[in-house]
Amino acid sequence: MSARPDLTGRLALVTGASRGIGYFLARELAACGAHVVAVARTVGGLEELDDEIKAAGGEATLVPLDLADMAGIDRLGGAIHERWGKLDVMVANAGILGVISPLGHVEAKTFEKVMAINVTAVWRLIRTVDPLLKASDAGRAILMSSGAAHSARAFWGPYAASKAALEALGRSWADETKSFGLKVNAVNPGPTRTAMRAQAMPGENPDTLPHPSEVAAKILPLASPELEETGLILDVPQGRFLRYRMPE
Repeated sequence: MSARPDLTGRLALVTGASRGIGYFLARELAACGAHVVAVARTVGGLEELDDEIKAAGGEATLVPLDLADMAGIDRLGGAIHERWGKLDVMVANAGILGVISPLGHVEAKTFEKVMAINVTAVWRLIRTVDPLLKASDAGRAILMSSGAAHSARAFWGPYAASKAALEALGRSWADETKSFGLKVNAVNPGPTRTAMRAQAMPGENPDTLPHPSEVAAKILPLASPELEETGLILDVPQGRFLRYRMPE
């Protein structure tokens, strides 16, 4: 599988595309020939992305959307169906940290928002793009997880639980869609120089962390039509897929 797949003529949807890993992954997908549907709340970041993609000869469609708007997610799938009739790549990158706090101190509204954006919105996105990805000759879905899903460190409860749930959704979806040729994989990007990381680790020197453009380049092959893996987690720091033993 090529590190830089040929995505000419393919359509890629990226959420959380206005900054961080989503921004640079959207840029990489466009550089490989895909038309990128870039989704994010921040219009300024989307416009900057659009400028960079167009300057490099690529194409993008901007969708300002807060993923708390579940009906808006449904409409997004309908709009893609009406305009293109299919989707080749879906990157569920958008997510929020919530708070770093003992579970007993987390406010209900904070916990519910983390689960809404990191889990429910992703399920809603899966539901609306599932038929579109199945209409592709090589549908690819990439779900952005975290090492927190497995380390389950103290004070990271809501975020860790949301990412563990995300991975479970992805594995179930991968098993459901094996006969359709759709490949569904999660990603643990590892510590990355992003705003979310700075929020979680305010005393950390960001210069010691990989730039999101470096991480995006390592995730890019998951969009390849040549990809054979499904139902796995790409662990970027380890540079390999993590495989789970399925029950007999």
